[in-house]
Amino acid sequence: MTSITEYIESLATQVTLASWSVFLLAWSIGWVLRGSPIPLARVRRAGQSFIEDAVWAAFWLSVGSLVFALVSRIAQVLQGSGP
Repeated sequence: MTSITEYIESLATQVTLASWSVFLLAWSIGWVLRGSPIPLARVRRAGQSFIEDAVWAAFWLSVGSLVFALVSRIAQVLQGSGP
């Protein structure tokens, strides 16, 4: 049986991987819509919104991953120094 910290790390890794996949999908759809030859300005604005939202999502995913890695490392150090 794995420890709770290993389980949480595994779960966080899977969720982060799925989130980065959604980011790449949104980024791609945004650029496809923005660069499409459709003469509707709304479509291009929607593409631009997708791109902007994807960039913000990537930023927050990076910050969240960094914070979780830091907390995980601290938990490992504290767990290793116990009895």
